[in-house]
Amino acid sequence: MIDAPDPDWSFATAREPARFSAGERNGVADVKHAMAASGTLCGIPEDHVTRYRHLFVPQGPRACPDCRRQADAAPTQPSAQERLHHLVQTAAPGDVRDDLIAGLARGARVALWLHGPTATLAQHYAGLETLTEGAEPAAEAFGAATTIGLARVEHSCWSFLVVLPEDGGRPLVARGPRNPG
Repeated sequence: MIDAPDPDWSFATAREPARFSAGERNGVADVKHAMAASGTLCGIPEDHVTRYRHLFVPQGPRACPDCRRQADAAPTQPSAQERLHHLVQTAAPGDVRDDLIAGLARGARVALWLHGPTATLAQHYAGLETLTEGAEPAAEAFGAATTIGLARVEHSCWSFLVVLPEDGGRPLVARGPRNPG
């Protein structure tokens, strides 16, 4: 058996805690802060903070108490399934798109979702040679742009590829048999 669907899964139950990048006040390395758009959640201006490329951990021993409270109180965010579901709805109608939309609504596993250089994504992550439906338009999309978004979704016996054009164009959806190994 490849999938065992969770009958209690829904977009509402799968919402995720808000996430914030981490930062430290310049010259004060003992306290981690949660970063907002123009500074920390506790009010330190952006130009007084070094932003890091990792997430703020509210439960961390060095977490700022004010940032911790505000991060914990922040509204939850949609799951990867919900965000991708919203995008895929704008793809061209068809059985592949409809099957993916239905799978995402039941909690299909989003195995990979990234943006980057088209050639690298096509070579290492797209798996174009494994697709049995929608392969040609997907391959053409990879040839038409320098950067692109790509998502891989596993549901039932299928592995879906979602190509997300960086220019905001319609996503393309393709699929092929899922490798259970």
